[in-house]
Amino acid sequence: MSNLRWKVLSILATLVVFSALGVYPIVASRYGVHSPGWLMDKQLKLGLDLKGGVHLVLRVQTDDALRLETDTETERLREELQTRAIPVTAVTAVSSTQFRVEGVPPAQDAAFRTAAQEVQANFDRSSGTNGTYTFTMKPNIQVNLRDEAVIQARQTIERRVNDLGVTEPSISQQGNSGDQILVQLPGVTDVERAKEIIRSTGLLELKIVEQGPSPTREGLMVNGQVPANTEIVPGATGVPGEPAGTVYYLVKKVAAVTGRDLRNARPSLDQNNQPAVSFTLNTEGGRKFGKVTSENIGRQLAIVLDGRVQSAPRIDGRISTDGQIFGTYTQEEVQNLSLILRSGALPATLTYLSEQTIGPTLGADSIRSGVTASVVGLLLVTVFMLIYYRLSGVNAVVALVFNLVILLGLMAYVGAVMTLPGIAGFVLTMGIGVDSNVLIFERIKEEIEAQRGVRAAINAGFSRVFWTLVDTHISALISAAFLFQFGTGPIRGFAVTLFFGLLSNLFTSLFVSKTLYDVALSNRQQVATLSI
Repeated sequence: MSNLRWKVLSILATLVVFSALGVYPIVASRYGVHSPGWLMDKQLKLGLDLKGGVHLVLRVQTDDALRLETDTETERLREELQTRAIPVTAVTAVSSTQFRVEGVPPAQDAAFRTAAQEVQANFDRSSGTNGTYTFTMKPNIQVNLRDEAVIQARQTIERRVNDLGVTEPSISQQGNSGDQILVQLPGVTDVERAKEIIRSTGLLELKIVEQGPSPTREGLMVNGQVPANTEIVPGATGVPGEPAGTVYYLVKKVAAVTGRDLRNARPSLDQNNQPAVSFTLNTEGGRKFGKVTSENIGRQLAIVLDGRVQSAPRIDGRISTDGQIFGTYTQEEVQNLSLILRSGALPATLTYLSEQTIGPTLGADSIRSGVTASVVGLLLVTVFMLIYYRLSGVNAVVALVFNLVILLGLMAYVGAVMTLPGIAGFVLTMGIGVDSNVLIFERIKEEIEAQRGVRAAINAGFSRVFWTLVDTHISALISAAFLFQFGTGPIRGFAVTLFFGLLSNLFTSLFVSKTLYDVALSNRQQVATLSI
């Protein structure tokens, strides 16, 4: 009797806990009941298809990551050759994975090979005629860079979306080549702002200005050519009070400091009380920035964001860790720019493959239809069990209600998101729960027909079906795990609901249902028949 009492208390405690987590926040939110914040934070989250929002599919242009690596190695080798005083005709990038060095003097061939040793860690070298060498990126390096570009892009998008304050976003890789990123943002209404923040490369570079600003590109060229080790970048004047317009700057190709050295970025005001972005560099960035600014006092420093000069202030003294980006910005623009810089630069550009905007009305219709389907299914199952199994059907219905309450509580506790396929999994859980009870009841009926006593038949029915239920549930759990691992957002929603539904069903069908029988028979000395 004491053992039974503890079983009942544990079941009631489980029901209260999971009802508080899964059911109460929903009811309180629906009817405006004041509840503790920590409890409402556990409210079951709704997915994109139920809450409304935006669904985006983007492709990472992984060739950009390869091209960046090739350009970096090209510049590194060019500087190394200049340092070693090895004259060459040209060092040029041929493609995103290949660059060529021309005109290596025969007498300097050995010195050139030594200078190129570091580059050969990632590039294969092949020789041609007249002192020409071609460097081709190794295939394994290409694969690694492509994979890293997609992973870094996904992580950067996650940081930006989290800063946007989106509740339960879904960001995952997909596609046969793995270069697509699925972004689902429930509750987002300003789609264009979200798209702009996600897509913006966010590459910050601080470069010394060699010449400019100039109203034309040609005004910065020498004999129709861009001077060596420099590049022409478009931008604004960078002078407060002057009208906005496109001008051009001749800047050093190699940046003194990049966004990788950034520690923080935040909205602020410039000297004219206009919106600006203040940034702080990390220790290494501050050291490099201090060295460059101390060596270039009186010159302009171009603050380049995504290939465009945002401002070009004059360096009046040594600057170590703090700087400011100013221009003709609005308050919202500096908020977005700060967010982009804080989250880090994308390793490659993104292109949008598809976009779907789901309105909240459609989500409300989906919830209404899902709830209706669940209620109708529960009622039909209840009627069937009561008619076919009579009073034992009450046992099955109570166990089923416990099952659904525990399922909602588990999903709310772990922060799972309820989606439209998840509602389908919810309905399927009811079917699985009833199926388990049917197996148990049929076994009990067989034992009774074999002239065993009611108590012995119940015990035998549960014990002999135990391993059958465990085997079937483990098989289904494995399937749910694979659906979650390899499926996309909607399939994952179904897999999560199915997974927790199987766990709760195993508990209710074997423990709760058996305890209900024990409670019903506990006050009866002799049990001649069982309503089943």
